[in-house]
Amino acid sequence: MALPEPAPGLVICYAYLWHHEHRSGVEEGRKDRPCAIVVAKVEADGDTALWVAPITHAKPDDPHAVLLTPAVKRHLGLDDQPSWVVTDELNQFIWPGPDLRPIARDRRDTFAWRFLPVDVFAAVKRGVIANARRLRTVSR
Repeated sequence: MALPEPAPGLVICYAYLWHHEHRSGVEEGRKDRPCAIVVAKVEADGDTALWVAPITHAKPDDPHAVLLTPAVKRHLGLDDQPSWVVTDELNQFIWPGPDLRPIARDRRDTFAWRFLPVDVFAAVKRGVIANARRLRTVSR
């Protein structure tokens, strides 16, 4: 199993735990979903800490969420349904962690799709920064 190098903008498959679920006592993500790596930081002990933003089909309340166009969805290799990158909450974990998932049953050695286009990733970063005061983070 070859893991990808974790880098900002890479879309990985991850069992994301929503902040509201975490607050209600849930400890495991209920669904494996695409998540965009927002920050990858090598810590003093050599571990790599990641902060990831979820990608969802449900239109979020987040006013800074980034809509993924059909062209971007095709570029990533995702389905053709409308999707948004949520920018008002993140999960933080140490790479690779137990919640990293294969992208499909028939591709058990593949854990990432592709990188977001540069302009889309810039919009995600702007959204996270705009939400800085209300940003919710779940450490896993």
